[in-house]
Amino acid sequence: MKELLKSVKEKLASKYYKNGTSKSIKKFKPRLKARIRKNKQILNKKVDNFFYWIKGATLVELKECNTDEDPVRPELDIIFRRSHGRKIYGVKYMGEIHAVMCFAYTNHIPKNVEELDKFSQDAFLQSTLRGQNVGQIAIAYTVWSKKKGGGKLIVKEVYKKIKKSNHLNRLVTLSPLTDMATKFHTKNGAKLLQINETTQNFEYQVEKK
Repeated sequence: MKELLKSVKEKLASKYYKNGTSKSIKKFKPRLKARIRKNKQILNKKVDNFFYWIKGATLVELKECNTDEDPVRPELDIIFRRSHGRKIYGVKYMGEIHAVMCFAYTNHIPKNVEELDKFSQDAFLQSTLRGQNVGQIAIAYTVWSKKKGGGKLIVKEVYKKIKKSNHLNRLVTLSPLTDMATKFHTKNGAKLLQINETTQNFEYQVEKK
């Protein structure tokens, strides 16, 4: 925030000093200060609005989502995303969903969607036979945000949910081989687990109390 205000101040000052004489510079100084104050107020308001929605958002389980918005795996329909214990979560604010993350629960780490499907079916069947919760590993296989800050927020909220879980002890992704996916997960604290033929797995370390 301070760096942004400093940058605005330098740009405005540079403009006046470049185009004005010594008299005009003195004349423009009050205007320069006024512009800086106004820009500071605008920036503060934007920051306040940003944190206001972040603090007011909640993590909710969804029965459906718009798969066309999914930038990673739009071909996976709602039936797939809701079968065999799989779930869809979103961060909700003022009645709108601003970020979505889809999960499968497994006992092994998948390297592709086919393994994701198989491993989650196996875990679901085992849980049904044993009367237990599904799987020990939460596999996040897609995530997208419709509002700035939504992606980071949903990772944070999902992490807290898994940390409180009685049966889940790992949070791992099934991510595409893209720079965007790498930057997103590493920026949010995940570590690269392995690189596969068509995907990569990142892990968010879950520390149980």
